[in-house]
Amino acid sequence: MQYKNITIKQIHANLYEIPAHDGMQVPGRIYASEKMMHSIISEDESIKQVINVAHLPGIRKFSLGMPDIHWGYGFPIGGVAATDYNDGVISPGGVGYDINCGVRLARTALHKDEVISKIDRLITNLFNRIPTGVGSEGAIRKLNEKEMKNVLVKGAEWAVNQGFGHTEDLIYTEEQGQLSWADPDQVSKRALERGKSQLGTLGSGNHFLEIDVVDTVYLPREAEELGLFFGQIVLMIHTGSRGCGYQICDDFLKILGSAAPTYGIKLPDRQLACAPIRSQQGQAYLGAMASAANFAWANRQVIMDLARRTLIETLSISDQSLDFRLVYDVCHNIAKIEQHEIDGVMIRIYNPEKTLADCFKFRNKIGMDIVLEALKLSRERKRFRTDALLEYARICRVDKVMKPYLEALL
Repeated sequence: MQYKNITIKQIHANLYEIPAHDGMQVPGRIYASEKMMHSIISEDESIKQVINVAHLPGIRKFSLGMPDIHWGYGFPIGGVAATDYNDGVISPGGVGYDINCGVRLARTALHKDEVISKIDRLITNLFNRIPTGVGSEGAIRKLNEKEMKNVLVKGAEWAVNQGFGHTEDLIYTEEQGQLSWADPDQVSKRALERGKSQLGTLGSGNHFLEIDVVDTVYLPREAEELGLFFGQIVLMIHTGSRGCGYQICDDFLKILGSAAPTYGIKLPDRQLACAPIRSQQGQAYLGAMASAANFAWANRQVIMDLARRTLIETLSISDQSLDFRLVYDVCHNIAKIEQHEIDGVMIRIYNPEKTLADCFKFRNKIGMDIVLEALKLSRERKRFRTDALLEYARICRVDKVMKPYLEALL
């Protein structure tokens, strides 16, 4: 397969590699079918952006493109890269303007037949309660600067502490809804001001709140573990850090764009504005970016709870009957400092107690022998606190399963 004068190598049915050439530090790889690859080559220059990203100082292994790859800002949309913390760079274009844009899925105990007759009124009420569109604001009262900075530090936890949802929601949120290295002091006054009135709002573009129905169950056992069933009403939320994140990206594209030449960094595209991760500019961006990420998690947490209240009022049911629970919250526009080496790649994992609880939760998938070995080794190495483990087990609904094994060890 050819892209301009470059021969793209097929690694397997759905993986293609662009060989390193002309200043690329690493090869590029794209996950796509053959049909998709032909479309990618013919429709835009996203392959060129995969090649450009491979020029970044300190990039490791590959410049990657996911199946949703298309033209973006510096990085392609669907682009992924890892750079070494000591000699690599950070680029706002790799995260994007909507920092921590992400998707949240919440389930109910309701079957579609219980809702269908009131669906029009429900949609209207959701639309009235959760502002949408460019510059949308006013879902909750406007925050003062101290409160705003608190949101930027605590993320989804701030929302829960204000009565928007439950502590259990944090367990099912990526990073538990908070990046610990957030630094609000790196956030401009303009970014703070833009965020003060926008918590609980969707914004515009491809952001949405959907009322969905589970119409196909492919893996019954896994669906049961997640509390999902055929015909069930679920809600999906897609939004991010709103004007706060946009402003932070805009601010730091200018700052890092000016910084790159001072470090002798030569780039094939000025949209890849970057600075060494450990530089003053790099650290400032990481602190501001994490602040925006925390805002986004708080935003989705507030929206979820506003949706819960609307469902209860519109359908005239109790909170118990609704049984509104978070299934997951994952982000797709973010940079992270990953900490644990697994097969040569640095990744971040949950604490030992949550990891053990997850092992019991997915015991049917990974095997009970592995679960018990993990519990035994963790106990021998004193890697968990019993009270914390039992709390995570309760939240994951495996406390009754785990308790006999834990008692045998203790």
